[in-house]
Amino acid sequence: MQLTDLDTFPSSLPPGQHSHTMMALIRQAMTWLERWQEDAQRRPPLPSPVALPPVAPGLWGLDGASLMEDLDPVVRGSYNPWHPGAMAHLDPPPNPASVVGELVCAWLNNNMLAEELSPLLSQLEQHLLRWIAQRLGLGGDAGGIMGSGGTICTITALVTARHQRGLDGQQACLYASVDCHNSLAKALRVMGLPATALRLVPTDAMGRLEPNLLDDALQQEKEPVLAVVATAGTTIRGAVDPIGPIADVCRRRGLWLHVDGAIGAVCGLGQHHQGRVAHLGWADSLTMNPQKWLGIAKASAMVLLRQPQGLTDTFAVPLAYMEPARVAHGGDSGLQGTRPAEVLKLWLGLRQLGQHGIDDLLDGALQRAQALRQALAPLPLVMPSGDLHMVCFRPDMAGSRESSGAWSRRTRELLLDQGLMLSRPLYRGERYLKAVLGNPFTGVEQIATVVDTISASLSR
Repeated sequence: MQLTDLDTFPSSLPPGQHSHTMMALIRQAMTWLERWQEDAQRRPPLPSPVALPPVAPGLWGLDGASLMEDLDPVVRGSYNPWHPGAMAHLDPPPNPASVVGELVCAWLNNNMLAEELSPLLSQLEQHLLRWIAQRLGLGGDAGGIMGSGGTICTITALVTARHQRGLDGQQACLYASVDCHNSLAKALRVMGLPATALRLVPTDAMGRLEPNLLDDALQQEKEPVLAVVATAGTTIRGAVDPIGPIADVCRRRGLWLHVDGAIGAVCGLGQHHQGRVAHLGWADSLTMNPQKWLGIAKASAMVLLRQPQGLTDTFAVPLAYMEPARVAHGGDSGLQGTRPAEVLKLWLGLRQLGQHGIDDLLDGALQRAQALRQALAPLPLVMPSGDLHMVCFRPDMAGSRESSGAWSRRTRELLLDQGLMLSRPLYRGERYLKAVLGNPFTGVEQIATVVDTISASLSR
């Protein structure tokens, strides 16, 4: 058959995917989002069981109304961060502009793998991350790349550190505090290193890594050290390691310093709380997740380097099917190849917030945490200190017939009955209740109810 024999190709575009029906579906989705939003604060943070909708596609595609009906139970059966009692995890309600960024990102469908597949968005990511890195003090040459979460960013940073230190294929070890994040264990596994390669350093009474003990341990270390990791916001109590003194140890010993700032590094973007994460700029690499405090829609995570050329030195491989990039292809700068333009969410979200909005979110969360700590202080609780917006606590179990596990389970159920959701982490062998106060809808009423409930559970 010759092309001249054809007037056109048969349509292969499925029903509902023409431009006018696509726009109609998006408008319909916006209407349903308004409906879901109106009742979000009446739905509890943790939903009752909801039946799963049909999973497999039918023989014929569904129209917009049917698709929305399928979506309805999915929304109602999901965790609800909009409720003022949602205080369990580092998942605040999303910033509205970042939600718009998510929609535009999906509609553009650009691929951050290569510059020609995301010409302006690649530049936007490079320039925005350079601004953030400079704001955090990493220097005029600093920059980085976004990733699909804190774990992938931590792995990216540590693989880079290993390569830059000439330790590829060699046995090496990693130093961090006993309260470090479990992503470090995953990074070791990815690099083919044994779990024992993670050397855990004790913390002080504030939950912060002890620089002197770190120095002593390094003095006795026999294996090469690929990096030291300081944590700017531990997962359970929110402690921030003393980055400056740790950096001094690393500089004196010629070691790479990585800062896991997934939770707390955003304080460095504010004007009022930079001192909580002092000396972030002394790191060689740093991770940060604005989704955890600023409410940028997931995923919004990044790895930043003082010398970002280290990323391309580590990960660049030939992309023979792409035009050369002016700087570096996104796929040459990290573990991920195909990657959506999540920078749109971060960029639009920060533009909507502005500097004052960032400060308001930080201030509000820290004030709520302080109010809860002060209100719980008279009760017979063990309440480890923290530097950020998390509060964890358990009863002083001395002489108690009830274990911390049983108490925390029973009390969490009492809280859930009142629409208040706290988490129940295991910390140093005991179960705690933990409140994360980053939800801007959480008010005095919810905090007072938490305190009353805890007080009543202790007197039982």
